[in-house]
Amino acid sequence: MSKQVQGYFYLALAMLTVGSTVIASKLIAAGLPPFTATALRFALALPVFFLLMRASGVRLPKLSRHDRLILFVQAGAGSVGYTTLLISGLSLTSAADAGVIIGTLPVVSAAISILLLRERPRRALLFAVGLASAGVFSIAFTPEAAGGSLAGNALIFLAVVCEGLFILLNKRLTIDIPPLVQSTLVTGIGFVVSVVPAVFEAPLAHGFSTSAIAAVVYYALVPTVGGFLLWYAGAERVSGTEASLFTALAPVSAVILAFTILGEPVGFNQIAGIACVLAAVFGLAFAGSRTEPKFIEGR
Repeated sequence: MSKQVQGYFYLALAMLTVGSTVIASKLIAAGLPPFTATALRFALALPVFFLLMRASGVRLPKLSRHDRLILFVQAGAGSVGYTTLLISGLSLTSAADAGVIIGTLPVVSAAISILLLRERPRRALLFAVGLASAGVFSIAFTPEAAGGSLAGNALIFLAVVCEGLFILLNKRLTIDIPPLVQSTLVTGIGFVVSVVPAVFEAPLAHGFSTSAIAAVVYYALVPTVGGFLLWYAGAERVSGTEASLFTALAPVSAVILAFTILGEPVGFNQIAGIACVLAAVFGLAFAGSRTEPKFIEGR
């Protein structure tokens, strides 16, 4: 097996784990409050990241006050914000709908760069934004999305915006932090940020289900740690543009897993939504987009 094919294999597996976070979050939403689940996820993943740092000999760099602030905001938005909004949204909407919406991340990230960094939009990007928007609207504003489902879809989209802000803020770091170190720091800060509201959330909990606890353990060890290792193992073997194409597999895997594991129906609206989102992502990549996914587990 060539180095490039190995990279494709690792990237595909990484995106499969990303898609599975939607299913895990759906199970968590039925049995655990969002901040409690988020704090538990980070508490389980953090020791593993420390062990990986020790095994690889990577050390914490000296950070300026500016970089420490950026990492804190990244952890609050991309890690805690993304996870809690995803879990909260999935308590109201379907995993299939959520899978389509999370696929808009590359396009949302590029749009945020235009709005906040004043980057000049290219025609291909504007077309991609239009396609991705059509994909979201196809599942968000359907008869089945009335009431709670529409609110849930809105929360999922806010989670995507949080992850887009995470990527944008990464450009503001003044030093190049190794991915493993950054993942460890963001996970640690995320735990600190989420554990306080988790304490206040405790009286609202009405017992913890076994399936929810198992889903948190899975989320912490497989997508968070395993997904990190798979993504960077694949990304170092292929080009950035090739790697970015594989992000399109995340919504596809989420919808397929929602159908096979949760038994959710997949209708024309979800299929049309995925088609629009995939067309947007592939269009960006083939147009030479420089926006590469930053797979540092906020997801």
